[in-house]
Amino acid sequence: MTVNLEVAEGVGTIRLDRPPMNALDIATQDRLRELAEEVTGRDDVRAVVIWGGEKVFAAGADIKEMRDMDHAGMVARSRALQDSFTAVARIPKPVVAAVTGYALGGGCELALCADYRIAGENAKLGQPEILLGLIPGAGGTQRLSRLIGPSRAKDLIFTGRQVKADEALTLGLVDRVVPAEEVYEQAHAWAARLARGPAIALRAAKEAVDSGLETDLETGLAIERGWFAGLFATEDREIGMRSFVEEGPGKAKFR
Repeated sequence: MTVNLEVAEGVGTIRLDRPPMNALDIATQDRLRELAEEVTGRDDVRAVVIWGGEKVFAAGADIKEMRDMDHAGMVARSRALQDSFTAVARIPKPVVAAVTGYALGGGCELALCADYRIAGENAKLGQPEILLGLIPGAGGTQRLSRLIGPSRAKDLIFTGRQVKADEALTLGLVDRVVPAEEVYEQAHAWAARLARGPAIALRAAKEAVDSGLETDLETGLAIERGWFAGLFATEDREIGMRSFVEEGPGKAKFR
């Protein structure tokens, strides 16, 4: 398999494994969707790490495969391509991308599907599709502009340039930069900490933020209100509030 799943401590690691550069061919895209759907449904997976290995996250689409596709072929494939990445973005659990080496094109777009991005000092990110006479097609024009703003996104998309980890941090494209050898360890620790949290409240927070960004403020507040009130029906809310009253903040042990 070009993508594998390992589960430990409530954390599911979706590991890209297509040497040497983890090029995202059709089989890999489809496997990403399958595993995103699997971790969504598994109760033993409470948070997710997306990891490409120690040397490279993903250097983009498989250009050799794409070169042989004509217009009709890509019209037929483009929705499935986007659906694979959207499945990752819609995992209703905390998701962190552990980025080492190149995260270009589809690799950058995959990292954008995570809630949080930890990059190694050796990371290079970008959307170089314009250099092929194309534009990003797996969500890059939309997720990148929502994350770092339209002007900065257009600079990266128009030029196709790569940015090193320090500039990516300044742009807001990644959230933390660490030594390359610590990327997975720190990403797993981030996920494991959240895996011990209240699963339904974390899902509510993620869906309220993500759904609210797609609409106007009034509708977003209504989404928040519905989730907020709904959480009062959960066991996690009872555990959290009882622990706060009896033991003080931050000591609740959620089941």
